Amino acid sequence: MADIFDKKPIAVIGEMAETGVSPYYRTAEPNAVMAGCNDYLGLATDPRLIDAATTATARYGTSCSGSRILNGTLPLHEELEARLAAFLGCEAALVTTTGFQANLAVGTLLGPGDAAFSDMANHASLVDGVQLGQGTRFRYRHGDLAHLRRLLAAAAPDAGKLIVTDGMFSMEGDLCPLPGLRELADRYGARLVVDGAHDIGLLGARGSGVAEHFGMPGAVDLLSGTFSKCFGSLGGLLAGPARIVEYLRYSARPVLFSAAMSPASAAAALTALDIIETEPARRERVFDHAERLHNGLRALGFATAPSITPVVPVHIGRSRLCLRMWQALHDAGVHTNAVVTPAVPRGRALIRVTPQATHTDEQITRILDAFAGCGRRLGLVAGRAERAEHDWTPVALARPKLTG
Repeated sequence: MADIFDKKPIAVIGEMAETGVSPYYRTAEPNAVMAGCNDYLGLATDPRLIDAATTATARYGTSCSGSRILNGTLPLHEELEARLAAFLGCEAALVTTTGFQANLAVGTLLGPGDAAFSDMANHASLVDGVQLGQGTRFRYRHGDLAHLRRLLAAAAPDAGKLIVTDGMFSMEGDLCPLPGLRELADRYGARLVVDGAHDIGLLGARGSGVAEHFGMPGAVDLLSGTFSKCFGSLGGLLAGPARIVEYLRYSARPVLFSAAMSPASAAAALTALDIIETEPARRERVFDHAERLHNGLRALGFATAPSITPVVPVHIGRSRLCLRMWQALHDAGVHTNAVVTPAVPRGRALIRVTPQATHTDEQITRILDAFAGCGRRLGLVAGRAERAEHDWTPVALARPKLTG
């Protein structure tokens, strides 16, 4: 008789045992440069967010202790939803307890006979949300519009169709091909859902995300997102047509059966939105750092394509080598993210680096120096003399065109 607890260890556990390197569930070192955090704008430690969270906790307590539909709706939630709808150019918005739950709620839209078309590189929460739906699931090759078109063309003409994609992909830093996705959605009668977890607050003149970056207001039918990146808080969001947001408000189980976003998190997110709207130079600072990292790493001989954003993927290849590189960087006082299978395909392990607006120029130098030294010791890059003729192309980032 099989025992369900007799599970085989996943591959990465075996690789960690073989290399003696364990980069996960590690306590952050206080003296290390944090180069593996999604707090792009550096707001998680901003005194204004801390003050807002403290004030909200003193007024409302540490938890709503119930779901939004019953006792968990506060004026903070309603204000945040109204502000988000205006900021994102949508009719309505709904805040959820986490960004993961926002994407799980997307599955509520998929009924029997419907079809979802999902980019293969989508975040796990979007994958799970689609799987929870009742429709048929199709996966198209990452960013491959021709493959997506063939899948859409082969689907039942009378099926309700949903195209789901990340806006800015969190592992390799590239953007979804939004113009082509919108064209295919219109051609085949599909709705387009975009997870803006990493681009809302960062891309576009006002920081409202990937649609603004492409100059396509209204191109996305339903937006999801999180407050754990640019907003320096915790929670999730859904924004789109009022009738669909209302449908999700009363039908999505991740919304109905989860305790509401905490007062502290909601107040912090509101304050972060104020800062995003009034301090665009923070986004410019992030891109300055990212451009320096991209180009400095490429000059060393590392590859960071296809990223054109502040997600800087340093491609290593083999998982074991990636783990050793992570450890070397950690020992040099730089905290990064080791990304191996299943987060990326086998043989495409990478070190993920993300700058913050609050990094100093000296800290960026420290990151680059650590990559140079560790890369040489592990044979990933050549010494200065050997790389004198190394050809590399400066990266053109998806910089926001600031309005003020």
